[in-house]
Amino acid sequence: MFDQIDNLTLIFLCIASFGAGFVDAIVGGGGLIQMPIALIMMPNFPVATVIGTLKIPAFSGTFFAAKEYVKQVKIDWKRIALMCTIAFSFAFLGSELLTKMGNSYMKPILFCILIVVAIYTYSKKSFGQAQSKHLSNKSLLLRSILLSATIGFYDGFIGPGTGSFLVLGFIALLGYDFLHASANAKLVNLSTNFGSILLFILKGSIIWGVAIPMAICNAVGGLLGAKLAIAKGNQFIRVFFLIIICATILRFGYDVFFK
Repeated sequence: MFDQIDNLTLIFLCIASFGAGFVDAIVGGGGLIQMPIALIMMPNFPVATVIGTLKIPAFSGTFFAAKEYVKQVKIDWKRIALMCTIAFSFAFLGSELLTKMGNSYMKPILFCILIVVAIYTYSKKSFGQAQSKHLSNKSLLLRSILLSATIGFYDGFIGPGTGSFLVLGFIALLGYDFLHASANAKLVNLSTNFGSILLFILKGSIIWGVAIPMAICNAVGGLLGAKLAIAKGNQFIRVFFLIIICATILRFGYDVFFK
């Protein structure tokens, strides 16, 4: 299949992958850049093959971003290990379901949810600016399981905006600030990507000649994006989050009203 991709197409895909890695490392949503461009540049390939191929650079960029965050941000490794295990399993199930049915009916629901999220984040200036400590251990455990299962399945089944939804979940459900939410979201996102990758490898739906150079570019973007987020802090990440949420709204709005 790789012989159907010319050099110019591969260059454009690599540039998109770098941008996706950079954005995704800060607050998630890199798939909003990478996926539409890949679908346009690879129109003759099955959608499952394109999505499966993109999971490799997504994993690569997230890995290097996570590595940078872990150096600077304290992680609750017991909780994150549980969340990653659950997210991995549900992402595998979501990708399995994707190969059997469409997911377009979900987009109108997500479109409405994202509008509410954008309005709330913009109007509540303190949202994600400090960590909340009022939750009990039992409540944190239940919310962690709910978040990792829901977003894991979402990433396997639909995909775009997963990182942003994880950041939102860590803030709204678990009481994290933006910086800690971004760091933990990267680790969970690694597991969801890996769950999907395993399924797509078993299905033979990855074009490695495209995936590997894109993965290198995504990793460089992820490393630079993580360094910038750590240096700038919560307020910068909040603004970036709003920009990406608005972009996600436009993307789903286009899919809902014009396709």
